[in-house]
Amino acid sequence: MVRTRFAPSPTGYLHIGGARTALFNWLYARNQGGKFILRIEDTDVERSTEESVQAILDGMKWLNLDWDEGPFFQSKRMDRYTYFAEKLLKEGKAYYCYCKPEELQERREQALKEGKKPTYDRRCRDLKGPINDRKPVIRFKAPLEGETIVDDIVKGRVIFKNEELDDLIIIRSDGFPTYNFAVVIDDVDMNITHVIRGDDHLNNTPRQIQIYKALDFPIPVFAHVPMILGSDKTRLSKRHGATSVMAYKEMGYISDALVNYLVRLGWSYGDQEIFTREEMIEKFNLENIGKSPAVFNPEKLLWLNAHYIREMDPKDLSDLAREFFEKMGYVVPEESKFQKMLCSLRQRGRTLVEIVEMADFYFTSDFQYEEQGVKKLFNTDSLRALKVIREKLSNSKELSESEFEVIVRKTAEDLNIKVSLVAQSLRLAITGKTVSPGLYEIIEVIGVEETIRRIQKAIDYMEKT
Repeated sequence: MVRTRFAPSPTGYLHIGGARTALFNWLYARNQGGKFILRIEDTDVERSTEESVQAILDGMKWLNLDWDEGPFFQSKRMDRYTYFAEKLLKEGKAYYCYCKPEELQERREQALKEGKKPTYDRRCRDLKGPINDRKPVIRFKAPLEGETIVDDIVKGRVIFKNEELDDLIIIRSDGFPTYNFAVVIDDVDMNITHVIRGDDHLNNTPRQIQIYKALDFPIPVFAHVPMILGSDKTRLSKRHGATSVMAYKEMGYISDALVNYLVRLGWSYGDQEIFTREEMIEKFNLENIGKSPAVFNPEKLLWLNAHYIREMDPKDLSDLAREFFEKMGYVVPEESKFQKMLCSLRQRGRTLVEIVEMADFYFTSDFQYEEQGVKKLFNTDSLRALKVIREKLSNSKELSESEFEVIVRKTAEDLNIKVSLVAQSLRLAITGKTVSPGLYEIIEVIGVEETIRRIQKAIDYMEKT
């Protein structure tokens, strides 16, 4: 059975790059009918926090990337790392190193001055006994000759000369494992068959393969995914618009839209851009992951998010949008009117935050009229038209869209005024804006009575100016 994993370090939030790695692992497991495991690599005691763990879990849940097993925590598996380190020591495949950090630094600097690669010089590799008063680390005894080959699904065959790989530390002096050692033990214990991760880990892979071989463990399939770059072709950072996954939620993005965008950052299926979850699971494979870095494009993400908002079921949209309106202090109307309101706004709103920002006129008539609209639309003709429409509406409690259109057109015809002037001045009177959803949609939400009040307010404004 295929078993993949996502193994973040809880030293910050779940960011775009990590979310894509999680998604690719999740999709491949689902496509293959396998299992997706969540592991928290929290052995960096100084930087790991409970808040970061929760932020990662919240991000995964918001993206609907459900895991089958876990989360497992490395900090609770210390006995396993100790066991295998001692096994390597007993078999002569690892050794104690007593070199002090300042000594190692001095040697690195000297090697650089001599134009050499600043690798560990292995002086403790054949040490016969301990050095008193020094707390050792444990180093892996790497092969001195030959090659370590990484057969990667994305990168192809990558060959590393063993002479270029030094004896890495596997257990620090404080007893905690290093990344390259712990990840091997974890992946073996959790029966991971496919390691899908960013290609910034590719240089770690030959070291890990050497440890797999030293412990006679089966080597998983590797797929190293190219990095995500910003628009200037540099590594993705906050200045490119990238931030934590949960910040996208706060900015009003739809989780399915973000997932859809992430799957296309480095993977393709022909020219198809928009996928349902089911289609992603059905079509995803490792062979179609691109070899070149993907470029993060915030505008494309906005476009995709707008598409999802427009296509959402009104009830689903209202469930997601409600908290954004309540955060602004708005009293949300009853469900049917709220759905109509959202449907009227979503043709122009690209995020839930934009929709809330566009909706102010629904909740208050205490708005300023757009200055350019006043100059263009509020005049003697529009004043006459608004007075007639006010009177006609005063005889109605509810209006159908066609009935309202008849009132507008009949008023324009009777007064010999352009229909466009009547409709646009009415829009400005009701919303304060020159661009808004359809007039009938607005009136249906705010009601005829409120509409009359707003028209009267515009009449009073024009008569005073």
